[in-house]
Amino acid sequence: MPRNAYAEPHEQPGCPVEDIVTAYLATTHGDARLALRCAVTDALSDLMAAERRARDRSRLISRGYVRGRFEEAE
Repeated sequence: MPRNAYAEPHEQPGCPVEDIVTAYLATTHGDARLALRCAVTDALSDLMAAERRARDRSRLISRGYVRGRFEEAE
């Protein structure tokens, strides 16, 4: 039976997952449910910020392309 790499991250030396888990548990004074909620909230917040930055970059690229085309047409 293949070993699940996600099942026991503490067995992997230098695994950042354990560091993150430990930090959230310390922040929530050992409350695992609250630690999980905080981790998910932070992850979703980071994802939304990344998506917002990607949209902003896309708009800037589109505007630059349109401006470049307009200036060439003059």
